Amino acid sequence: MITIQSLLNLKDNYAWLLRDQASGAVGVVDPADACAVAKHINANGGRLDLILLTHHHRDHTAGTDELRERFGARVVGPRAAVARLPVLDEAVGEGDAVRLGDAVGRVLDVPGHAIGHVAYYFDMPPALFCGDTLFSLGCGRLFEGTAEELYGSLRRLAGLPAETLVCCGHEYTESNARFARMVEPDNAALAAYAEKVKALRAAGKPSVPSRMGDEVALNPFLRAPDAAAFAELRTRKDNF
Repeated sequence: MITIQSLLNLKDNYAWLLRDQASGAVGVVDPADACAVAKHINANGGRLDLILLTHHHRDHTAGTDELRERFGARVVGPRAAVARLPVLDEAVGEGDAVRLGDAVGRVLDVPGHAIGHVAYYFDMPPALFCGDTLFSLGCGRLFEGTAEELYGSLRRLAGLPAETLVCCGHEYTESNARFARMVEPDNAALAAYAEKVKALRAAGKPSVPSRMGDEVALNPFLRAPDAAAFAELRTRKDNF
């Protein structure tokens, strides 16, 4: 079993803090702000064993080297982006396993937003650390990949168990909800979810992690019937 906690980085990024309950091993996914992460680590035992990187964008990697120097953590990231990442102790790709103490995660290749983007899936509890591929009620922009690639990645993630926690890289849900409601104005469940998100954000609370079952039911990008429809939706969102 792992415990999971979000930690706001920069303006709207999330680093995700993981702790294996059996061994006490601690990991962090996509640390952009070394100071914010280190402050939390120091206040909770001073241990950081593992840094997991989903893709090469600086707002997900900038704190890596400083945290490795402070805590001696191992750094794991996508093999296909190794030239654009901080120095890795382990480069991984589709089907590889990553270990945090006694907890084991599986690596999924999820291209589209960035070349070499990966996600990490742990199953106790089921949790997906997906960087900028999937957001709550949204998805990443097509910076380096194609609509076909990103659509394929999203369809694959949508097949994970409905109870999977979707631990994404940004707090975009409120904005995504406004777009989703424009796309599906008669979706009562979406309207209710949007109000829930609005209340959370008004209280200063994170809207994520969400659950995959909700994303499949409410996220318009997961509901697109094919890659062409997905590409049209993504263009509309880019100009929303």
